[in-house]
Amino acid sequence: MLKSALKSLTVAAMLAGSALSATAADYTLRATANSNENDEDYDGLVVFKNFVEAASNGAIEVELFIGTQLCSNGAECLQGVAGGAIDVYISTSGGASGIFPYVQVLDLPYMMSDDRIAEHVLSGDFTRTMRNMALEDSDNMIRLMTIGNTGGWRNFANTKRRIAAPSDMEGLKIRTVVADLPQVLVKALGASPTPIPWPELFTSFQTGVVEGSKNGITDIMGMKFPDAGLQYVTLDGHAYMGALWWMNNEKFLSMPEDMRRVVVDGFYALQQATFASPKRKSIQAYEDFVAGGGDLYVPTPAEKAAFKEAASPVFDWFKENVDRGGEIFGALEEAVAAAEADVNGARDADLN
Repeated sequence: MLKSALKSLTVAAMLAGSALSATAADYTLRATANSNENDEDYDGLVVFKNFVEAASNGAIEVELFIGTQLCSNGAECLQGVAGGAIDVYISTSGGASGIFPYVQVLDLPYMMSDDRIAEHVLSGDFTRTMRNMALEDSDNMIRLMTIGNTGGWRNFANTKRRIAAPSDMEGLKIRTVVADLPQVLVKALGASPTPIPWPELFTSFQTGVVEGSKNGITDIMGMKFPDAGLQYVTLDGHAYMGALWWMNNEKFLSMPEDMRRVVVDGFYALQQATFASPKRKSIQAYEDFVAGGGDLYVPTPAEKAAFKEAASPVFDWFKENVDRGGEIFGALEEAVAAAEADVNGARDADLN
């Protein structure tokens, strides 16, 4: 009798499982990142997929496309988002600047002092302000969902010498992306900006086409740049490496409110994952860099202030030359001031 009952329950469970697996999700989100499975972007997408599918009870399915399966660069991918071929895409500020030039505000040097300030800023109204600007400028087709992190902080690294002051940058050929702002910054510090595609950077270090870069330590070690001669890193932390997560606005708004809430919460979980991932990965990366003979230099507060002073012309250039630059610069300044008040107030309270 017991065997018969167990057999019936087993058959019932198999049938139920078959019915569940055969039930298609109500919504499918096609998400892509032009990176790989060792990247913070991938970590964020895995968290997003797991959260959204579970919290929606399977009503939303998230399909991940890592690499260049759906698109190969920022402009192409954002066009895919606008047209609906791609639902979710992550870009750097440089990757999105061709369509939304003001996102380069994230690359302005020495605006945010540390992780707590940056995370506070990007979790608040500043991101909503940029979202509204992007919706306006894309005819409500491309929605900024959140801003996370992709690689920690940008620091100056080079093959020639320790950089402890702006004068040490003089004459160095520093690799930049094609976007204007990083080139203006490098020039302000006395170096020579040299746009080089990312895949060509290793051999460019080897041959001397470029002598330095502006990268996070996980990118430096992940690409094995020390093997190409990159042996000096200065932890000036001139820019937080913001990751902009975009979504097709029509797809988002087509969902009922409860499903939109799941997606919004999913992007919050994704953001927190990308905030945390570089912190963990950088520990081993720094250890490996030093163990391999690398020179890791931490500027004093006075030295960092000198870098900030030397880079100050970039702020006026941004406000005068970037479309809506003054508007987004003001929003960032206000957000940073509020974050510093909140975070430093919390720090003081915790000291007593």
